[in-house]
Amino acid sequence: MSRSTTPLRSMFTGLTCATLLALSACAPLVVGGAATTAVVATDRRTTGEQVEDKAIQVKVISEVHRLFPNREDVRVVSQSYAGVVLLLGDVPTEDDKQKIGAAVSGIEKVQRVINQLRVGEVTPNSVRTNDTWTTSKVKATLLNTKEVPSRTIDVTTERGIVYLQGRVTEDEGSRAAIAASGVSGVNKVVKLFDIVSPESVSSGSATTQQAAPIETVGSSPSTPSSTTDTGGAQAMPVQ
Repeated sequence: MSRSTTPLRSMFTGLTCATLLALSACAPLVVGGAATTAVVATDRRTTGEQVEDKAIQVKVISEVHRLFPNREDVRVVSQSYAGVVLLLGDVPTEDDKQKIGAAVSGIEKVQRVINQLRVGEVTPNSVRTNDTWTTSKVKATLLNTKEVPSRTIDVTTERGIVYLQGRVTEDEGSRAAIAASGVSGVNKVVKLFDIVSPESVSSGSATTQQAAPIETVGSSPSTPSSTTDTGGAQAMPVQ
């Protein structure tokens, strides 16, 4: 790919290719700059939910590109889990942040938007590289932590803050967050889990019991009726 391609166009192209790969087989993919793994067999989402999440992530980048074509000062990373979309990255103004949040909340199958976009200059490549490395270390740690369903947990790191998404029990979520908080390079761990009952996990039919609270970043929803969520988070202190 040409080096002159804009960040948004590059992400959109990468997302489209990744989605096609993921729908045909279990394969590594990059979603809006966030590394993850498509493993249908061990993911507690239904196959339909996994397909919808990948489609949502493609549509998020499409919406951002529509709103801000060829903009080098706009960087958006999206991660969708069961229709709950986490937005990370950098935008020039608060208005831009709210505009993106409102647009994403209108995408089909999106249940809720957690708008953690940062207002400011684009995060340097060196920091983003460190974030990628931190994500890899957290994933490896979760994989080696007993009684943590690492295959159903998505890990995304932004400026040293680790966001955990997944369908887990209360105990599983706590163990995962504690393990992640002990990884070097992690400044904070934010739990964005979809909490399910232990009984539903045992029966193989995990259903939502309650949603974990989301971290407050100090901004209000895009509109009074918007599904954009920026309030009420649960963060783990770093060990």
